[in-house]
Amino acid sequence: MNQHFLQLYADFIVKVGVNVRPRQNFIVRCPVTMPDFAHACVRAGYEAGAKTVVVRWEDDKLTRLNMEMADEKDLTAMKPYELRSYLDYAEDPDGCCTLAIHAEDPEALAGLDAGKLNRVSLARRTFLKPWQEYTMNDRVQWCVAAVPAPNWAAKVFPELPVEEAVEKLWQVIFDVCRVSTGDPVTAWQEHVAKTKARRDQLNAWNLDHVHIVSSNGTDLTVGLADDATWEGASSKTDGGIEFIANVPTEEVFCAPHRERVNGTVYGTKPYVYNGQLIEGWHVTFKDGKVVEHGAEKNASLLAELLSTDENSNRIGEVAFVPASSPINRSGVLFFNTLFDENAACHIAFGAGYPTNIKGGSAMTRAQLMEKGLNDSAIHEDVMIGAPDTHITGTTKDGQEVTIFVNGEWAF
Repeated sequence: MNQHFLQLYADFIVKVGVNVRPRQNFIVRCPVTMPDFAHACVRAGYEAGAKTVVVRWEDDKLTRLNMEMADEKDLTAMKPYELRSYLDYAEDPDGCCTLAIHAEDPEALAGLDAGKLNRVSLARRTFLKPWQEYTMNDRVQWCVAAVPAPNWAAKVFPELPVEEAVEKLWQVIFDVCRVSTGDPVTAWQEHVAKTKARRDQLNAWNLDHVHIVSSNGTDLTVGLADDATWEGASSKTDGGIEFIANVPTEEVFCAPHRERVNGTVYGTKPYVYNGQLIEGWHVTFKDGKVVEHGAEKNASLLAELLSTDENSNRIGEVAFVPASSPINRSGVLFFNTLFDENAACHIAFGAGYPTNIKGGSAMTRAQLMEKGLNDSAIHEDVMIGAPDTHITGTTKDGQEVTIFVNGEWAF
């Protein structure tokens, strides 16, 4: 593996993706299997001026042992320090920022009780919501990136010995994250500028709803929330610090109106949920709510996801991604939402982002719901884009505009 590219990648996601500012606290979540990369990110954080870099190690095997062997009531009995360990940094006058490094085995929890996993996950999310509000509202800089841990690489390239699979996945990640250019900062500046131009055009049209169709049977009309605003590429904190929340990112996304989604949509890629795969899925919406659903593999898991809470069967995001995105062009199925969502147009079951409503980050949950933004403990992105996806939009004054033709931007 190219050590020069590894440090370039770490420097990019820390100094540009997170955009660590002098004196900030920097929280890094990383798998125990990838210590070298965590250390590279710690170095980059301190070089950027962080006063403290805190690493939270994560372990698939440990998670599985806990989920399998501990009682559900004990797994859901969260301790105050777990929340405070984030809030103490977020409330520090110097503020904080955070990086989540994903590398989990997509089927780490396969075969375990899906209901138990879902209830434990929901309990954790609900308990940690005061911290999640910081990231969902862009009050702090945050970034999600990924590195090829052995079990994940083996899933992506099962035909290769594990070491070769890891090496190959590194190469693909460097390619799709524009690190292979040798100058990711310049490459990303150009990419962000193009994505912002498309975002600005979608906002200028002042759309009321969008209509998504493809030959696989998808025929979905998504009404947009009141005062909805399109976002894409980079984000800004309340204090005006720019950051890139997902590396890679190819999407321009908006908030649907939770009661104005109608039609049927078919998934175009498998979806990893709580360490298990849902494949060949479809859902039908009426007035925003899923009224029928199915899947070729793990249909019961899809049902679990959609019944997590009262609003998990509605969507909080609709996102446009061209079929020519580097992730899709790679021809690799990553079994990892961070990458796969950037290979195809997608929707997200559950919560919407307050920042997709004008002035939304200053609003209460009730005010956001009044605008049509969905509220839920989950936010699960699922891929719906196909090579022949056609998307039109209808403006507030009734004009029709073409957004996508054959899976590509029409402008």
